[in-house]
Amino acid sequence: MSVVLVDAGGTNIGSVRYALQRLGVDAALTSDAAKIRAADKVILPGVGAAGPGMARLRELGLVDVIRSLTQPVLGVCLGMQLLCAHSQEGDTTCLGVIPVHVHRFEEAPDLCVPHMGWNRLSPRVTHPLLKNLQEGDWAYFVHSYAVPMGSYTLASSDYGDPFSAVIASGNFHGMQFHPERSASVGAKLLKNFLEL
Repeated sequence: MSVVLVDAGGTNIGSVRYALQRLGVDAALTSDAAKIRAADKVILPGVGAAGPGMARLRELGLVDVIRSLTQPVLGVCLGMQLLCAHSQEGDTTCLGVIPVHVHRFEEAPDLCVPHMGWNRLSPRVTHPLLKNLQEGDWAYFVHSYAVPMGSYTLASSDYGDPFSAVIASGNFHGMQFHPERSASVGAKLLKNFLEL
């Protein structure tokens, strides 16, 4: 099985590669369109802001490449948000493969933004990506923007209000948390993705 990490300038790429290596997969880091199209699985990692992330994909000529993929694709953290239609962060038009708009968390006296740290997951549907995920399992989040709940929501978390923690539409999937930093739960979900 060939797995590629899209080299879109995310700073968590090393830790994602290491998490995959622990699962027995050596994922190539590439911005080569042919290699991305030929892979069995594609992962779009990302830490940073939506505007620069999309600018990097445009600069590499990968926007239409990613949109046209038919194999399983996983966006992680910012990578998940880039799969959506639009982000409020920098008023950014994103890839649009999952038709939803990403919004900034509302600040409140008891809620700091960014949302940072461990939070519980709540499965909303039965899906192969969530195999063996239990209600209340913990995952590690670092983000200021979130995908609202919708028909694409596979699992949610709560920060003031529920938001999408895992999403999917067709062959495109996203995890808002960092599976590579989420201990056994993250490893389980990455393994599930590799088995799709």
